[in-house]
Amino acid sequence: MGKTGLFDLEKHFAFYGAYHSNPINIAIHMIFVWPIFFTALLLLYFTPSIFNVEFSLFGSHVFMAFNVGFLLTLIYSVFYFFLDHKAGSLAALLCFICWVGSSFLASRLGFSLSWKVVLVAQIVCWTGQFLGHGAFERRAPALLDNLAQAFIMAPFFVLLEALQSFFGYEPYPGFHAIVQAKVDAEITEWKETKQRLVS
Repeated sequence: MGKTGLFDLEKHFAFYGAYHSNPINIAIHMIFVWPIFFTALLLLYFTPSIFNVEFSLFGSHVFMAFNVGFLLTLIYSVFYFFLDHKAGSLAALLCFICWVGSSFLASRLGFSLSWKVVLVAQIVCWTGQFLGHGAFERRAPALLDNLAQAFIMAPFFVLLEALQSFFGYEPYPGFHAIVQAKVDAEITEWKETKQRLVS
């Protein structure tokens, strides 16, 4: 059964899904959302750390900084796990892979090159998503209505979309039917409100 409150996956997924119902826009988000998370961690690698861990990887020294980037990774991972233990565990693993990978890349590039890589990647990824909303979804992004929820749910949403599309995964039986009904109702309400404003 579904959970309530902060870990109400149906509510979160329906909110995000109402802004991402077009298949092309969903595909665009699948491509660009996780790179945004990765490059954010790449830049956050350079925030002050509580302590560092050094080890060798492929013959190179890697410094793992337990800092804001690690804290963000931990928050996302724990939140995803409690939303859905199975898909959330995979999402948490992907979050920590991003943290390790971004730490490795940041320690190799240094700050002066890292921020340039982050800037280009963020511009490309955000531009792609805004174009997806404008050209295909024909609706403003979710972050304009609920910034925190959109940022936190985006990586998990695209992962669940991929798991459902390619493997038929559901957190529990009937989940997608319930969520789709909520998404359809929300989209209908949005269109009616939009029509009233125009007329």
